[in-house]
Formats: sequence, C-alpha cells, structure tokens
Amino acid sequence: MIDRERLAKRMAEVCVLRGTFTLRSGRTSSYYLDKYRFSTRPEVLRDLGTLFGERIGEIVRVTGPVSRLAGAELGGIPLVTAASLETGLPCLFVRNQKKDYGTAKRLEGELRPGERVVFVEDVATTGGQALEAVDVLREAGAEVAAVICTIDRQEGARENVERAGVRFESLFTKRDLGVDE
Repeated sequence: MIDRERLAKRMAEVCVLRGTFTLRSGRTSSYYLDKYRFSTRPEVLRDLGTLFGERIGEIVRVTGPVSRLAGAELGGIPLVTAASLETGLPCLFVRNQKKDYGTAKRLEGELRPGERVVFVEDVATTGGQALEAVDVLREAGAEVAAVICTIDRQEGARENVERAGVRFESLFTKRDLGVDE
C-alpha cells in the first residue's frame, strides 16, 4: 500500500522549483514542477507505477478493458514504462514530431485499430500535450479511454481534455504537493 501523503511530500521536495518560469502553454508561473526530478528517481517512479496501475484498474472496472498504454516523449516515457511494468499492458510512445528517417512515424509500438488506450502524462497545465497525443492516437485508430496525469496544475487541463470527450484523471494535484502559488 502506497502512502500517498508521504509520496506527495517526497515529490514536492524534489520537483517544486520557485522562481519565474515560462510554461509550455506560454504562460509565466512563479513555480515549476520539474517532472525529470521525480521521474528519474527509482524510489518515486516505482510508487508512481503502482498508483498508475491502481488508477488504470479503476478505469477498466468502470469503462471496460484497455489494450495499451501510451506516453509522450520525453517526460512521459519513464512514467508509461513504469505503468506498463505494473499492469502488464504493452505501451506506445508518442513522438512530439514525426521523424524524418527510418519508419518516419509519430507513434512507436504496435497499435491495432479499435484498441482502447490510456494515455499517461507527466504534468498537465492546459492539457495541450495530452490533447496532441490523443489526436495522434485517434488518427492511428485508437480509442482513448482516459488521460491520467501525474500532477494536475489545476489550470484547465481537466476541462479541456473532458471537452475533447476523454476521461481525465490525476494522481496528484498541485495542492497535494503543497503548492498554492
């Protein structure tokens, strides 16, 4: 059993940075949640894999079976891998851009049309990266059952993802990490 409060405190210790930061959305923030500071620590990543597994299990119980998990490069790769190891579900990697060599794909891994996928995200602000990945997955024939982010900054991601017709879940919110701006 994972002590969520202890894990949230540990994540906050390693990933909450204070200062002035420009976010992916272009907005400026007085804090930054550095995903690499928690996703590169095995003791944190292991517990996150367990929590992702539990949440994926809940989604399956409510909405039906899931065939695959997906995560976006670069920050989502260790998270989706940990979730894959925990659940036994194969994973996909969504590239930010199509590569210009080899297979020239934006989606790495095997996906059959109609398969249900859960997208694993690191930090969600507006949900922009998650929605781009959902589009890539849908274009490849996937049904996206849900987006699960590690930390929700509570700045519109939930609303934007749900408006796109996708269930949104988060393991933690910024408040869980003690961030009130």
